[in-house]
Amino acid sequence: MLSAEALKEIDRAVAKYPADQKQSAVMSALQVAQAELGWVSPEAMQFIASYLDMPPVWVQEVATFYNMYDTKPVGRFKLTVCTNLPCALSGGERAADHLKKTLGIDFNETTPCGTFTLKEGECMGACGDAPVMLVNNANMCSWMSNDKLDALVADLRAKAAQQGEGK
Repeated sequence: MLSAEALKEIDRAVAKYPADQKQSAVMSALQVAQAELGWVSPEAMQFIASYLDMPPVWVQEVATFYNMYDTKPVGRFKLTVCTNLPCALSGGERAADHLKKTLGIDFNETTPCGTFTLKEGECMGACGDAPVMLVNNANMCSWMSNDKLDALVADLRAKAAQQGEGK
């Protein structure tokens, strides 16, 4: 189900824990699976459970508890906007509304072309940089004015077009 390189990465995470506690690497394994597959499917959770010798329900509990794991397919670019109070007071809701209008979708929706999914996020620990957002759980963007949001969306659309994806 996962590539040899992905399994090596999971094995590196497993090696950080005592042999009888390899299930402690479940969060790393979920991240690796999501990075490779685009989301964490039920089959991926089953595979991880088997690989880490743990009950599948434990993997599912972790995957559904943390919002960084996508248990349903998402677009090529997942945009997560912080709407916690400090960001909301400093433009987070404005940024979210601008993205909703620009992309034509609401939170937890994906554009018809499959390029963007919009998510509402909790505190990202950068209140002084508000409004903030994450792209694909990895790249934090700060002080997101409407102009910066438009430039980001245009850049991501161009990247998707180069890769032969949607508009």
